[in-house]
Amino acid sequence: MPPRVDREKCDGCKAEEEPLCEQVCPGDLMSLGENKKAYCRQPRDCWDCMSCSKICPVGAIETRMPYQLGYHVAKLIPMMGTNTITWTCIDINGKVERFRYKNRND
Repeated sequence: MPPRVDREKCDGCKAEEEPLCEQVCPGDLMSLGENKKAYCRQPRDCWDCMSCSKICPVGAIETRMPYQLGYHVAKLIPMMGTNTITWTCIDINGKVERFRYKNRND
């Protein structure tokens, strides 16, 4: 599923020439529109790597679980820390679970 951008939250990385989501996208799919909000140029080509979701400093980009896995209300939300990533999983019934993993070796 391509990323969904919450246009209310997205600040275009303060109108930087190249926003963070564009910098980290391995498929070179993320960009800023004329409204200075992020969007995915070619949703069908998205790899679902969630790099854009992880890097967004304001949490404006989310990835929805594919319909076959969790219907449209299910979500998987990353929150990057300095040495950890916390995943918030919301299932189709609204049940919330959080998982924290180290992403750096000390």
